[in-house]
Amino acid sequence: MKRDPRTILLTLWRCLKLQCPACGRASIVQRPFYVKKSCSACGVIFKREEGFFVGAIMANVVATEVFILLVYFASLLLTNFDEQITLTILFVIGVSFPVVFYHHSWSLWLGMDHLIEGLPREKR
Repeated sequence: MKRDPRTILLTLWRCLKLQCPACGRASIVQRPFYVKKSCSACGVIFKREEGFFVGAIMANVVATEVFILLVYFASLLLTNFDEQITLTILFVIGVSFPVVFYHHSWSLWLGMDHLIEGLPREKR
């Protein structure tokens, strides 16, 4: 299915704001570390079959690894930190970034799924 660039950018913007990628009217977050089952505004399903969350976990792991590498290379190029200090900083990032990025990884995974095949709606 071909999508125009405006639709892709709008969907990604909604994902960054943790909104429904389909309508943008409701949050995907019910409470901290808990994604809603479906959108309260348009009815698209966020949590579907068992194992659907694996893609969100993969997105979180990849984003964490990329961020750690960027910080590592930046520290090599821009600082004179001792190796132990650098490893401590990278460890703290490796533990905290996935926690902070949790909802955004879900949101980006839902957005990509919406752009590729469309999110199914609840039967009302």
